[in-house]
Order: sequence, then C-alpha cells, then structure tokens
Amino acid sequence: MSQTTSPLPVLGAALTLNGIRQHRDWLLEKQRDLELQDFHSAANLDGDWRPLAEETRRMLDGHTGRLGIHGPFWGFKLDSHDPEIRAVVRRRLLQGLEACELLGASQMVIHSPYTAWDYNNLDNSRTGRADIVERTHQTLRDVVTRAEQSGVTLVIENIEDRDPHARVALAASFNSGSVKVSIDTGHAHYAHGSLSAPPVDYYVHAAGDALEHVHLQDADGFADRHWNPGEGTIRWQPIFAALSRLGSNPRLILEVRDATTLRKGTAFLEQMGVAQ
Repeated sequence: MSQTTSPLPVLGAALTLNGIRQHRDWLLEKQRDLELQDFHSAANLDGDWRPLAEETRRMLDGHTGRLGIHGPFWGFKLDSHDPEIRAVVRRRLLQGLEACELLGASQMVIHSPYTAWDYNNLDNSRTGRADIVERTHQTLRDVVTRAEQSGVTLVIENIEDRDPHARVALAASFNSGSVKVSIDTGHAHYAHGSLSAPPVDYYVHAAGDALEHVHLQDADGFADRHWNPGEGTIRWQPIFAALSRLGSNPRLILEVRDATTLRKGTAFLEQMGVAQ
C-alpha cells in the first residue's frame, strides 16, 4: 500500500501596508497567512487608524488566508505590579482587538511577561510563580473575554523566555480557547545562545498543540536580528521536524527586518524541502 505525503506547510508573512503592496501577488498565489504590523504602535492606535484599516482591507480583496495582527507591546509588560499601568496595558490590548474586529483578523500576538531575570528569581519567593500568573490575569481578564466574544485568539510570544514551559503553562491557566502560544525562532535562538536556554526545537516540543503561531526569523544567538532564514545560525531541520508532528496547524509567519527581501527566506526553506 502506497503512502501519501502531507503537503508542505505554506509560509506566511508579517507585513505593513507597504509590504502588502509589494508582496500582494505572492500572498494571493497560495493564499498565505498574513500578520499585519501597522496596529501595534501607540501613535497609530491613538490616531485615526480606521482609514489605514480600510485601505488594508481593500488591498487584501481576494485574500482568503488566515489574518492576524501584532498587538501592542512597546513600553510595557503584561504583569506590571502597578494597577494603573495594568489599566493602560489593558486599554492598549483592547484597542488592538478593536482593530482585529474591523479588519476581520482572528489572531493577535502579545508578548510574554517572562524575563531572563524572572528565570533566576521566580523560585526565590514561595509565591513567585503564582504571582506572575495572577498579575497577568489581572491585566488580561477583560481582554480575554473580549477576544472570546470577537473570535480572536491571543498568542503569547516568547521574548526573553529561558524556560519554554512557563509561557505554555501561563496560556493554559486561562482555560480559554482564545489564549494560545506563539514562538519566535530568533528570540528562542537568542535565549539559547546568550542565556543558556534550550535550542529552538525544544520550544516547539514544549508548546505542543497549544502552538498556533510562529515567527520565523534567523539570528546569531546574540541579538534579535530578524534575518531571513539561512542568513544566521538557526538549525531549521529539527524545528520543521518538530512542527510536522503538531496537529494545531500553526501560522508560519516570516518576520524579517527588511521585508523587501523576505522571499529569499522563502526560497531558502523551499530549497530545504520543509515549506513552500
């Protein structure tokens, strides 16, 4: 009996409106997943962002791939000790969800609260681990409710995370289908190279089927480079082998610093035979 081979996963991209203009044909060619990156800045969210959203929708006419946004993240952490700061963070994230609703986006990326300092200090207090979870819940409680009502999934992306399991447990603690996990390969590689964290594929194994979003970017293990795959030192074969064992079908989003060159990263992964 012959065996059938599953099709290779289709790569998507993280783009601003200008990037969509450049890569529109490529996006529509395979109806690639798209993450919009114009709706996380305070300047845009505090201004009249709706014309930008409407223009984006017009540019995406005919696009049927999955659509998400990168949510607000600059200048804050999800687990602030200060209740007034938590209120600001909550408002920003609700603004992001409002953009999702207008755009028809079904996913919003948010940043993990765990820092490199936390890794060494969470067990320096009897309640350290529970405290960070509770503060994050205080920030996100209303946001998660709004996400559930809007059909949006919040995916928590690793930033300085040394422990790939802590963020996964945090997402699970909400007991909501609207809170899942994201992995940024370059961030994980930085943590591996500079903070003695596990290699990137371990982050995939730790997330399992809670993983619904991946930022694909290459790096050198020292800084957050956002290079195209193939330009750094990440080992891609074990990452895609780990991804192939998942049933969650995560969005595979190329997030590179120079979006004009992102098809180089696509070509590299295609030549490896791991994606299309």
